[in-house]
Amino acid sequence: MSKIVVLGAGMVGRAIAIDLSEKHDVTSADINEKALINLRDNYPIKTTPINLMEEEKVQELVRDFDLVVSAVPGFMGYDTVRSVIEAGKNVVDISFMPEDYMDLNALAARKGVTVITDCGVAPGMPNLIAGYFNEVMELDTFEYVVGGLPRVKVYPFYYKAPFSPIDVVEEYVRPARYLEKGQQMTKPAMSEPELMFFDQVGTLEAFYTDGLRSLLKNLSHVSNMKEKTLRYPGHIQLIQALKTAGFFDKTPVTINNTAIRPIDFTSKILINDWKLEPTEPEFTVMKVMLKGKMDGKPRDITYELYDTYDEKAKISSMARTTGFTATAHAEVILQQKFTGKGVFPPELVGMDGECFEFVMDYLKQRNVVYKRTDK
Repeated sequence: MSKIVVLGAGMVGRAIAIDLSEKHDVTSADINEKALINLRDNYPIKTTPINLMEEEKVQELVRDFDLVVSAVPGFMGYDTVRSVIEAGKNVVDISFMPEDYMDLNALAARKGVTVITDCGVAPGMPNLIAGYFNEVMELDTFEYVVGGLPRVKVYPFYYKAPFSPIDVVEEYVRPARYLEKGQQMTKPAMSEPELMFFDQVGTLEAFYTDGLRSLLKNLSHVSNMKEKTLRYPGHIQLIQALKTAGFFDKTPVTINNTAIRPIDFTSKILINDWKLEPTEPEFTVMKVMLKGKMDGKPRDITYELYDTYDEKAKISSMARTTGFTATAHAEVILQQKFTGKGVFPPELVGMDGECFEFVMDYLKQRNVVYKRTDK
């Protein structure tokens, strides 16, 4: 049994703490005492109220633990991971930070710690899959589409967020990078929408977002790579209108002698409309497509995920698919299946076949199943 602290007790952080508490001594840390009480009263989980934006307190907190899992919002991710590294602790991170986390690689290596970043459903699992197949085939094309959506569509956004709205908005404003015929290209986020049909949910709309991240460097030899986000048709048209009107701008405007960034105001408004209720039915859908050659023969491999809200455990699909990916990688570190020192995105973990199989089996045991088809 290892001592683990989970930083952040939101919807995903809660799922991470619950899963890890089945085998380990787990502490959940957050400023939200209501969330902590729920965990403490219903599970064998210790709790610590703390402002995770105070770096010195974070460093002091994590010193007594064997492993840290960071489940803080994206804007806090970089500083939080840096604080944990400074404290000399291994960490798994799901924050989807906007900064380049590889800037922390030298520090992590010097401190002798293992850091696995972008360790959620996506980015995360597509990276792991790409890393594995990069080792067993000549990979030419890698694409994936992914989305987490409420079962019931409600006007006007047809969307609910299982995490902070500002993290979702970030996906809509960061320019989307991709590879085409070996050249890195950039398009505005939300560009090139296309309709895609899925058996379980019907027609969804896919559009470019900046989800490839570290893959662009670590798998730069792959000729074609792209990532798109899935939403109900109609959602992105409204989001584009808000963006065009300036609601996502980061330059402060002054209203009644108070300066405020439009993106902060928008996130504050959307947090109510986009709030996913604890027992609200929702689903996660993803399709990962790989093309290339294996043993000199053309291969076309697809992984598909369709996961829904767990009524018995009362854990959302997005929390399950994201959180359990993180806990799988936590076990990879704890069981010393991956021992590299420095910062590693999941594709570098997936290049080890044993680690890849371990994560896939771990998720399958929790009924998060990636169905593979080969052509």
